[in-house]
Amino acid sequence: MPTDAEVVETAAEAAEGVIFARYKQSEVRDFDVTVTFEDGVLDVDVYVNAPEDGESDSEAVADEAARAAQDAVDELFAEDANADADTDAV
Repeated sequence: MPTDAEVVETAAEAAEGVIFARYKQSEVRDFDVTVTFEDGVLDVDVYVNAPEDGESDSEAVADEAARAAQDAVDELFAEDANADADTDAV
């Protein structure tokens, strides 16, 4: 089972990856990714302050980043479950 720190790090990295896939780093005025994982509950909050360029809406990017963080954590747990299943099969 992944540690709480691994979960938080995985989620934060995924969220930041989405932000900087949509914007150049120099375009982002400010951003904040807050991730907590307590008692098996993941909470992700993403804020992005970047110019509206017609292609990327900062609110939509923040929502996408939060979903990507949740998906990355789901994948982390799935990989761990698969690894446990492989170990049990041996």
